[in-house]
Amino acid sequence: MNAPKPQIPVTVHTFAQRLSSTRRGARLARLLTVERLQAWQVSPAVTERTEQIVAELAANAALHGRVQGRDFQVALTLDTATGTVRVSVTDALSEQLPSLRADFETPVDSESGRGLLLVTALADRWGTECYPPSGKSVWAEVGSRSG
Repeated sequence: MNAPKPQIPVTVHTFAQRLSSTRRGARLARLLTVERLQAWQVSPAVTERTEQIVAELAANAALHGRVQGRDFQVALTLDTATGTVRVSVTDALSEQLPSLRADFETPVDSESGRGLLLVTALADRWGTECYPPSGKSVWAEVGSRSG
């Protein structure tokens, strides 16, 4: 007789999608993120923070990381044991890595340049990784915050 094997509960969910390096692709990345996190039953607070981070990183990928004819990718990983979501946005341009500095200097009257400041404020932590042969991934982690 074969005894049933105990099933290990799923503790990690993943999602990845390639999108066109356009404003429309960046908007779709944000919408897909919200849909996926709601399907995974992630808390509204974590979903909202993650949505804003994806909006900023995808816009940066479409605007600053664009290489003609190359897409960008958004990837999400949910660790259900900790409630932490990891976002990764990968584009084709590796020459310009975003700065991890905390002292962003954007002119007060500038219409852009505050995206990474928002990511810094919303994410528990974030960083960059090279994506061979050419490209980079900018990632951020978001978890439940107390207080």
